[in-house]
Amino acid sequence: MLGYEDEDDNQIAHNCIKNRSTASSDTGYSLGLYTKYLNARMSATTATLFSTTPEAPAAQMAPQHPATPLSSQNDAPQPPPVPSTTHLDRVSYLFGHPISHSLSPLLHGTIYESLNLNYAQHLYETTSLPACLALARSEKFFGASVTMPHKVAIIPYLDMLTPEGEAIGAVNTIFLRNSPSGKRLLCGTNTDCIGIREAILQNVDQAVVDRMKGKPGMVIGGGGTSRAAVYALKIFLECSDIYLVNRDRGEVDQVIQECQSKGFGDGLRYVGSVEEAERLAGPLVVVSAIPDFPPKTEAEIATRKVIETMLGKSEKGAILEMCYHPSPNTAIAKISRESGWRLIEGTEAMIWQGLEQDKVWLRRRVRALPVEKVKEVIGAKLAARSRL
Repeated sequence: MLGYEDEDDNQIAHNCIKNRSTASSDTGYSLGLYTKYLNARMSATTATLFSTTPEAPAAQMAPQHPATPLSSQNDAPQPPPVPSTTHLDRVSYLFGHPISHSLSPLLHGTIYESLNLNYAQHLYETTSLPACLALARSEKFFGASVTMPHKVAIIPYLDMLTPEGEAIGAVNTIFLRNSPSGKRLLCGTNTDCIGIREAILQNVDQAVVDRMKGKPGMVIGGGGTSRAAVYALKIFLECSDIYLVNRDRGEVDQVIQECQSKGFGDGLRYVGSVEEAERLAGPLVVVSAIPDFPPKTEAEIATRKVIETMLGKSEKGAILEMCYHPSPNTAIAKISRESGWRLIEGTEAMIWQGLEQDKVWLRRRVRALPVEKVKEVIGAKLAARSRL
């Protein structure tokens, strides 16, 4: 594990991004890094940070996502009742909609039970951002998982972002830290990129990982997960070029533009035809982040042929199939297996991003968390679902 605790504060913003961990059981930042980085940021921004309004304390931290006034969101559907927390010492939430199928509470609950903590994560299924923010200010709150439609919309209401959250432009995790004056701060990060990285590093031989450095990677899709995937492949795995394959060229152009504006968009290119795919060197690592629907439109059929061409090249590597709901046996998984690729199921990324969340919330190293127990419980739950 890299020794971030010995870094100078002025180097933190740079080294948070540039330093990598390899196939280590301690993912992402060291335990002191989040606090140290935030303190370094606060030392430079205290005057503006603490002069902002309570409703939008960090709007200037993310000008590309201007805050929608909470008062204008009154037309949102009535939020659900708040789950009781009287029996708990601390509580976290999953904010989003729809989330009824999520395994997040089970994952985190398994960790808290194993550590003998009287904690829990509650689903809070709503499109109402004000309702989520109200819970984030409650006394027993210690963190939240965040999914759509809030991953971008919540950013202006946070006090601080980690480098991952800033670069990817979306947060899936809220955690708490205190300012030098003792004020409780809502901080945001993105552990999806850590989940993607660790799903690959923990399931691929080191020799194969070493070969990925300086070679092309590929991301299938153009949605929010694709940005985290590009970040993981470029920053952590150090791929040279990233091929982006998607039915919608406009979505890819937006991903490229946003990644370039954040400093990790060099070498990104859209691949839209079989002819172009045939001319390119094959990728050694692929992240597929699309739903498992059969191709119907002309664009979808063309995209599938590009994928088949890329995966059919002679040199094989590893592919992470992020889609596992309702089943991990997707069409992309089938093509990958038949083409001779090392297939990694998306549950691996889900588990590792969740472990990173608890590392941040609980301030415990990943090696102190019940990793194998979590895998066992999640695997059993998915197997039970598949029999329904």
